[in-house]
Amino acid sequence: MSTEAVDATAAAHGATATVKMPQLDISTFDNQIFWLLVALVAIYMIVTRVAVPRIGAVLAERRGTITNDLAAAEELKLKAVEAETAYNKALATARAEAAKIVAAAKADIEADLAKASAKADAQIEAKTVVSEQRIADIRAGAMESVSEVANDTAKELVAVLGGKADAKAITAAVTARMKG
Repeated sequence: MSTEAVDATAAAHGATATVKMPQLDISTFDNQIFWLLVALVAIYMIVTRVAVPRIGAVLAERRGTITNDLAAAEELKLKAVEAETAYNKALATARAEAAKIVAAAKADIEADLAKASAKADAQIEAKTVVSEQRIADIRAGAMESVSEVANDTAKELVAVLGGKADAKAITAAVTARMKG
């Protein structure tokens, strides 16, 4: 529309001044309201028939994904708890087995040690008996040697002093002196 047409329309409606914006022209309000309602109904139909279902589908899909993910997470959490329980049980069993093995090994070592100790004690006892026998033999040999040396010394002393040595008397005197 040209400005002249707007002026003519305004003049026809009894307006004294010209309206510069056609949206504010009261004479076209009916037409503007009609098209506003048509546009709103069209937008409403497009939004309700196209946009809302698509948005609803996306939201439903997200809700489903979130629900599935939460369910999967809950299942994994339960499996993790079960795995932890099984791990702790296996660990306790392994520790108990290790304790049994250590106790058995300790008992075996103590038994072997007791056997070795008894064997060593028996060997020491046998060597002690043999050593005591040798010491007794050495003492007896020493006593005989002392006895012979004493007899020989007494005979020599009696001979040096000018006496006649009687072997039986010297042996009896040496034996009596050695007894105490």
